[in-house]
Amino acid sequence: MLNVFVAAPEGLRRVALDEDGSIPADALWIDLLEPTEHEERAVEALLGLDVPTREEMREIEASNRLYEDRGALYMTATVAARLDSQRPETTAVTFILANGRLVTNRHVDTRPFQQFVAYAGRHPAACVSATTVLAGLVDALIARIADILERVAMDLDAISSAIFMGPESGNGEHRKRSTLSRDLRRLIERIGFSGELNSKTRESLMSLDRMLMFVQQATNAGGAGHGTSQELRERFGSLSRDVASLSDYAGFLGSKATFLLEATLGLVNVEQNNIIKLFSVAAVLFLPPTLIASIYGMNFRAMPELDWLLGYPFALMLMIASMIITFVMFKRKGWL
Repeated sequence: MLNVFVAAPEGLRRVALDEDGSIPADALWIDLLEPTEHEERAVEALLGLDVPTREEMREIEASNRLYEDRGALYMTATVAARLDSQRPETTAVTFILANGRLVTNRHVDTRPFQQFVAYAGRHPAACVSATTVLAGLVDALIARIADILERVAMDLDAISSAIFMGPESGNGEHRKRSTLSRDLRRLIERIGFSGELNSKTRESLMSLDRMLMFVQQATNAGGAGHGTSQELRERFGSLSRDVASLSDYAGFLGSKATFLLEATLGLVNVEQNNIIKLFSVAAVLFLPPTLIASIYGMNFRAMPELDWLLGYPFALMLMIASMIITFVMFKRKGWL
């Protein structure tokens, strides 16, 4: 899909292609979403540049992601996508600044792009130039990551409360140990999902940080006609600081997720130990009665209680008393 936007007095406006399928000359932002070969050729013909293929966008070397060629700036960033689904992923998005236009090449329709189109359609200041559009898109991506990190933090806080709360929480809710035992697997799954979501955002932040450093160096130098105003340079600097701050916060959340996972696995071990402990106590409780029954089960002729009328009840009472004495001893020792 090929989307073309122009700057209008009321804001960013989407326009249709010319009758012959060519791109209008006043296009400010050209958005390629899962483009066909014909659409890529149309953009290349208008701007006189090569649009990276999907395979080229997946390259991880900085020289293949951030470079300048024939006066055009090529910047490929890893962007977190489908963050509201059960399978978050990362996708490569290429930003190209050339001839006063911005070209974006992507294969997943992410929410920040949709939000920026809606915002820029009502704010003319967001689409003054191609570089301004680039800054707005990066700002939308960072804002989306910030929202996801807030969600991860809230989920980790809820998991922490579920793990470490006592039998009675501060809000009066009762939580039995057996319920916690049943929920341990679910807690591990939630921690794993939060950790995966956090790792996707960290990867995206690292990529955006590299891209912002590159675009700042290119625009500050003013090379290839990409010089920007002082206000826009300060905005890029502010975005870089936001990315650095969010990266630190994502690192903290990653450490917290690791700690909660280790704590949950510790609880699993505690629950398993409690089960083994119950079996051990049960075995010890029945050990004295078993010994007594074994003694009176021996086939010796000269056993004093053999002909005693109360021998059978006496043996039963002796076995029960031995169990009670063992149980009381375990209780006083604090083993139960």
